[in-house]
Amino acid sequence: MSNQLLFSIQLFSILGCGLVAGMFFAFSTFVMLALGQRPPAEGIAVMQAINIMVINPWFMIAFLGTAVTCLCLAAFSLVQWQQPGSIYLLMGSLLYLIGTLLVTIRFNVPMNDALAIVEPRNSDAVGLWNHYLMNWTFWNHVRTAAALAATASLTLALKAPQL
Repeated sequence: MSNQLLFSIQLFSILGCGLVAGMFFAFSTFVMLALGQRPPAEGIAVMQAINIMVINPWFMIAFLGTAVTCLCLAAFSLVQWQQPGSIYLLMGSLLYLIGTLLVTIRFNVPMNDALAIVEPRNSDAVGLWNHYLMNWTFWNHVRTAAALAATASLTLALKAPQL
């Protein structure tokens, strides 16, 4: 892999990890808090709408495109393990792939799917909503921290001598 291509993939990954960390940070620090302050039916309906609207090309490029480039960086780091900075590439890539992508697939998406079929005004919805707010937000904190740590690790790899 040429140095220019590697740099481009690294830069995209750093920017993607940072962008995703920022999106998740916003949800962890104020969006979910605001939704939790609304009546449950209203909070549920808004979160259902958000979960539909998030499936769009811009978010998917940032979220899944970053996963693809992190996968490339992880493979490169293993093939070029002796090169300075490889450990940072591998750590950053794994932080994103496991702590952000896998956590999303394993925890947040199933909770979103369960919320999607709830009738917001149903009396059973309140219990589900309270559980959702607590658990979804916890796993979102994990995703936020992982994406931010991935950003830092991948950035440190840039400081290493030429790969």
